[in-house]
Formats: sequence, structure tokens, C-alpha cells
Amino acid sequence: MESCFDFSLCKKNGFKVYVYPQQKGEKISESYQNILSAIEGSRFYTSDPGQACLFILSLDTLDRDQLSPQYVHNLKTKVQNLHLWNNGRNHLIFNLYSGTWPDYTEDLGFDIGQAMLAKASISTENFRPNFDVSIPLFSKDHPRTGGERGYLKYNSIPPFRKYMLVFKGKRYLTGIGSDTRNALYHVHNAEDVVLLTTCKHGKDWQKHKDARCDRDNAEYDK
Repeated sequence: MESCFDFSLCKKNGFKVYVYPQQKGEKISESYQNILSAIEGSRFYTSDPGQACLFILSLDTLDRDQLSPQYVHNLKTKVQNLHLWNNGRNHLIFNLYSGTWPDYTEDLGFDIGQAMLAKASISTENFRPNFDVSIPLFSKDHPRTGGERGYLKYNSIPPFRKYMLVFKGKRYLTGIGSDTRNALYHVHNAEDVVLLTTCKHGKDWQKHKDARCDRDNAEYDK
């Protein structure tokens, strides 16, 4: 951590986060814009890079699947041309999707250097403890809410809400992570833990369907 992160920047001005200005002509997905807006609306945000301890790219790195319409091309060159990049030192990169079908390798298409990685579905082999951040894979429709500037709206333990865990998405029948995803069905109790999954993924999903697929698909489509 000490060799990749300059703690002196934080000691000098406190924990301040700088978001790069959006570059002309660069498109940003709604999900990434929500992340940037949440940071810019927090008490940790600074518009002065000279005051910053942590740096966040305005280039959208969430979806690095080359088949996705959200994929940002030439990201390697764009990142290296940033004058504050400094080989990624004191930077945090956000990523939800990497690689493409059928292997979904964790190649982001550019060298993150010394940057920290906040990533969904990161493998234990690539995760760097006490440096990287494991984040959940969230929907583009996930609401962005909060209380006072930079504070949680609710801080009750346990929280006063009906559902403790809710997930609705695809259940991969084969490939990386399929064993883990297919083993989580027992957590679903249809009360405070709701897991709705569909086997309908790819063109040949029916060749791999298991005994739970018909029931799961029906629950998912309700």
C-alpha cells in the first residue's frame, strides 16, 4: 500500500476526493454519472486537484466488455494522456464488467498501474487485500439516495426495512462463477431474502438447463 499510495497528500489536506472534469465528446453511462455525482455531492469532494488525496477518472470504466455499447474505446491512450495520472498513484478505478463472452477475463483494456480497483465480481487471484475494493454488481436503475451531505440517511443496526437482501438477475449455468451463483438458491426464503434468477442467458442456455430452471424462470417473469 505504501509503495502505491502517497499518504502525505491525505495528511496535508485531509481526505479530499477530486473528480476529473468531463472531457468534451466523451459519453458517460447513467450508472457512472451517478457514482461521480454522489462523490461530487459529498463533503469529501474538492474541485482543486492540489487539495486532493484521492483521484477519480471522469472516463467511464464501468463496462469493459468490448461487445457492450457502453464500452469506451482507446481508453489506454486517454488515461495515459491525463497529466495527473502519475501511473495511477492515489487513483481509484470503478469497474462492474470486464472481458467478454465466453471467458469474461478481468482485462480492463488498459494498465491501471498503481491505481486501486473498486470492482464487482473480482477473482480472489486478482484481488489485492487492503488495497482493492470489492463492490456489488448493481443495476443501472439502482436509486441514488442519501441524507445530509456526505452522511448516511439511515444508520440503524439492524436497519428498519422489510427486505435484508434482494437480487434479480441472470443465473449463469456454465462458465466462471456459475458454481457459486447456482449454489445460492438456498438463501432465498421469499420473505426478507429474495433471489429471483433466470436461466435465459445466451443462445444455447436450454442445452445446459438444470432441474430448477423452469421454476426459477417462472418466478423471475412474474
